[in-house]
Amino acid sequence: MFDTTSLAHLPKPAQYEALATQAHALMAGEHNLIANAANLSALVMSSLPDLNWAGFYLYDGTELVLGPFQGKPACLRIALNLGVCGKAATTGQTQLVPDVHAFPGHIACDAASRSELVVPLLQHGKLLGVWDVDSPVLNRFDAIDQTGMQALCKIFLSSLLPE
Repeated sequence: MFDTTSLAHLPKPAQYEALATQAHALMAGEHNLIANAANLSALVMSSLPDLNWAGFYLYDGTELVLGPFQGKPACLRIALNLGVCGKAATTGQTQLVPDVHAFPGHIACDAASRSELVVPLLQHGKLLGVWDVDSPVLNRFDAIDQTGMQALCKIFLSSLLPE
C-alpha cells in the first residue's frame, strides 16, 4: 500500500514532499493519536536515511512520556526542563542540534546518537508532546529537515481533529 523504501536517492525537499503525501494518505480518516503516531514514526524511520530513532514523547500534564516510536528502547520519561526534548516542550520552539554532545543537559538514551531534531507539538496553544528524530551522524539535520519535519507534524496534528 505504501512505499516505505528509502528516499535517499531524492533531494531533501523531494524527500519531504513524498513523505507529506504519504503521511496525508496514511492518516486520512483516522483520528486516533496512537495509531497515527505509530504509523508516522514507522514511515519516517523506514524512509529517511541516517536515522536511528524517530518517535513521540507525549505530555501527561507533568512530564514527557515515551509514546510510539521506531528505534532502540528509549528513556521512558523526560522532565520538561531537561534535554533537547524538554527544551522544545518548554520553549515551544523546534530544537535543531547538530552535535548532541555539545548540547547542555543532553540526555543520552542511545549513546550512538550524534545529532537530533525535536519539534514541539502544540494543539490549540497547549502542549501535546514532541516529535523527536535522532541520527548517529553529526550534523545530519539542517533547515530543510526542520521545515520538513515541522510540516509532517502539522499533518499529524491536523489528523487528530475530526473533519
